[in-house]
Amino acid sequence: MLAILDYKAGNQTSVRRAFDHLGIECRITAEPEVLLAAQGVIFPGVGAAGQAMRQLAATGMDAVLRRLVRENRPLLGVCLGCQILVEASEENDTKTLGVFPGVCKRLPSELEDEDGQPIRIPHMGWNSLDFRQDCPLFAGIKDHSEFYFVHSYYVHTDPGLVLAVARHGLEFCAAYGRDGLWAVQFHPEKSGRVGLQLLRNFADYCALRSGHA
Repeated sequence: MLAILDYKAGNQTSVRRAFDHLGIECRITAEPEVLLAAQGVIFPGVGAAGQAMRQLAATGMDAVLRRLVRENRPLLGVCLGCQILVEASEENDTKTLGVFPGVCKRLPSELEDEDGQPIRIPHMGWNSLDFRQDCPLFAGIKDHSEFYFVHSYYVHTDPGLVLAVARHGLEFCAAYGRDGLWAVQFHPEKSGRVGLQLLRNFADYCALRSGHA
């Protein structure tokens, strides 16, 4: 079973519906014992970094997330979950989880798109990925496939961790991580067939790691 971390930050239900569509067992939970027993954990979220970190700290979920990482349990951060796995965020000047090196920065409003027009913030809509490294998450997904984004901030981290980039006024990190510990800026649960494939790939990886493939 997969666990979807519930910390009152938005899109847990849409993630669960995507897994339901795939026929993959999952559960939305804030129970540490369930999270720690799961084959893998999805760490989603929408909203502001400061509020999310306060909620995680108040419920002890920050400590649970760090334990999952220490114990090398499969984890997938999505959108806000992706942004607060690094050390700090410019949003609300927030100290974040520090699982990965780096900082979350605001997209500069003075940037222009390919037509010379000011970019829109938040960045909202479909955008193609350029893969930078092979990754089990991308199995069966073609380079330059489009995923759905909704964000005003982006992660700046060690280039060696960057798995895929996208462009909105500037080239930014769209996916990063290492084996079994991944984060994506886009919403796979809202990205149609390729998003479902990515979620299936994560579930397959978790099952293989747990010996239940």
